[in-house]
Order: sequence, then structure tokens, then C-alpha cells
Amino acid sequence: MHLMKIKGNGKIPDYIQFRDDNFALLAYFKAKSYLKSLLKENLEEYSDDVLALIEGDEYGELIYVENK
Repeated sequence: MHLMKIKGNGKIPDYIQFRDDNFALLAYFKAKSYLKSLLKENLEEYSDDVLALIEGDEYGELIYVENK
């Protein structure tokens, strides 16, 4: 599973992308409302990984996380 933070501009907010090992898009949601979106997509076990991505990593950097 791969995560990436996408930078917004102006009125467009930052987004988080979830991609599988073949880089197919699994989920795409706003960074500000990530907990609600993770619950909706049944990806709540990745909440710590998403929080770390939001707080620290660079925009556009692809982060690999183990499937849980």
C-alpha cells in the first residue's frame, strides 16, 4: 500500500491518496477530514500512518506502508 500527500492551492485543499502495489487508486480524500474518510473506506487501521504523512512528509512523496 502506498500513500501520497497532494498539495492544494487557493481554494483547493490538500489531499491524501491511497494506492495499491500496482499503483491503482484505492482512496482519495481531503487531509483535513481524514478520520471520517478512513472510516468510510474501511481503512481506519492506517490512521497513524496518515497522520504521520500529514504532519511531516513532503508533498508528492510516495510512502510505502505494510498492508494490515
